[in-house]
Amino acid sequence: MAQITRFPFLKRYRSEASAQTRLFRGGHLVRDGRGLAFWFDPSRVSIAEIPLSDRELTFLVKSQSADYQDIAVQGTVLWSVADVARLSERVDFSIDLRTGRHIGKPEDHVARILNGLVGEFADSYVKELGVRPLLEAGLAPLQARITEGFAEDPTLDQMGLTVTAIRVAALTPDSELARALKAPTFESLQQKADEASFARRALAVDKERAIAENELANQIELASRRSDLIARDDANARAEAEALAEAQKIAAEGAARAKVIAAEAEATRIRAVEQAEADMERARLAAIGTLDAAQLYALAARDFAQKLEKIDALTVTPDMLSGLVRQIGQAAGARG
Repeated sequence: MAQITRFPFLKRYRSEASAQTRLFRGGHLVRDGRGLAFWFDPSRVSIAEIPLSDRELTFLVKSQSADYQDIAVQGTVLWSVADVARLSERVDFSIDLRTGRHIGKPEDHVARILNGLVGEFADSYVKELGVRPLLEAGLAPLQARITEGFAEDPTLDQMGLTVTAIRVAALTPDSELARALKAPTFESLQQKADEASFARRALAVDKERAIAENELANQIELASRRSDLIARDDANARAEAEALAEAQKIAAEGAARAKVIAAEAEATRIRAVEQAEADMERARLAAIGTLDAAQLYALAARDFAQKLEKIDALTVTPDMLSGLVRQIGQAAGARG
């Protein structure tokens, strides 16, 4: 936007470098250039300011496809001024000499022209195809058609404009049509999701069955091992009992043999002792057989005295003495 400074009887004008100023006095162009600054008499001149920087126009075109379905095209057009003189002749860029603003809305006028051209080019493309081929083709063909349309149409050249870039952002059907178009894909995806879910469940069932079979096999294996262990324990216990019984038998046989040997030894000892006693008794009897009556009585008295532990009283009668004296006498006579 231009800056206008007011002074008595005169005003000073200064524009930005991104705009071109055209000063007219008496219907004749007296100044034309970018970033100008000058004094002027507001009662005698008119000024036009044309922006030279790129402008961006957002467009929305509504059309119908070949199968009569509503389609909306959204995008942007980047445009700029190619010929200032030609544009200023076609569009009024005059500014208010008090405020420095444009008197009208020249950029809106240019935007309407560009919107009309974009709508024409987009509509011609959309009407050629059905809605599904349009959506399947994507945005690139439509953007190429709009670009070709601007290149072939003489309007931009006549107005002194140029289109720098065209971008188509969206090609969208009506909301109900969009839902209808999405339905098959959604159903297909839902079917695939269901199939994936069923496959996942089937896989889970297979895994659970495999786990159950594995657990059952483990239980069978454990039961088999437990049975083998019980059989081995039984065999070990039986072997241990047999070994213990055999050991006890051997011990009993050994003890019996020891007792037999001990008994035989004892019997041998007893026989030897009894034999010795018998021999001694036989020798003693033989010795006694050689003694006389007095000696025998003396031996008997000695043996009798050995048997007696205590003699409380002893009675001696004459008969006993007479008999004893007689026996002694007989014994002495026999010895003499």
